[in-house]
Amino acid sequence: MSALFGDELLARPRRELAPGAVHVPGWLTLRQQAWIVDRFREWSAGPVPARAARIGGHPMSVRTVCLGWHWQPYRYTREATDVNGARVLPVPEWLVRLGRRAVAEAYGGDAAGYVPDAALVNHYGVDRNGDMAKMGMHQDKDELSREPVVSLSIGDSCLFRFGNTETRTRPYTDVELRSGDLFVFGGPSRLAYHAVPKVFPGTAPEGCGLEGPNPFEGGGRINITLRTTGLEASPAPGGTP
Repeated sequence: MSALFGDELLARPRRELAPGAVHVPGWLTLRQQAWIVDRFREWSAGPVPARAARIGGHPMSVRTVCLGWHWQPYRYTREATDVNGARVLPVPEWLVRLGRRAVAEAYGGDAAGYVPDAALVNHYGVDRNGDMAKMGMHQDKDELSREPVVSLSIGDSCLFRFGNTETRTRPYTDVELRSGDLFVFGGPSRLAYHAVPKVFPGTAPEGCGLEGPNPFEGGGRINITLRTTGLEASPAPGGTP
């Protein structure tokens, strides 16, 4: 009965955590998730490989592949000057279209004007201490644009903490993000502090591409965040923007 009528999803309804912050459970199908995991493998192969960004001289526990613009703490660059100096891959058109669909799903209406030009693809795996990666409270404020951030989750479930725009402390809301979930935050919530205090290993569903023996250093979670930087495009080698 549960499988027939989808009671598990009914127990996880679409939810607006705060004005402009919308959680849509189970938005990506397993087939879509597995296909995106394959793309992550390709992106991780270069030209700029996945790396742990350093904040205050200390490496983050998540490893990140950037598309469109390379994020370094507090700034974006076209070339990964903190890795190997190579120019990052562009944001593929299918991912731009997926971002528009996500914004339309979250807010309704036409999202044709949403054009994300950067993607940060984070992998939460086992860190150098043998613990699952996590991320502390922070704001996504290195972008000049305040267009919404689109977040897609694949793999292990996590505890996602969504806070307020003024402080890293309470009030905040904790929600479980599972494989295939969509979360969009914009408008009044665009600069809300948020974090991933915990990832739950072994919770990735079969068929998502991250279950079982895992090529990503012990498993974990992939999180794609799409952003609009508001930065002007600089020409690529050969004159192509």
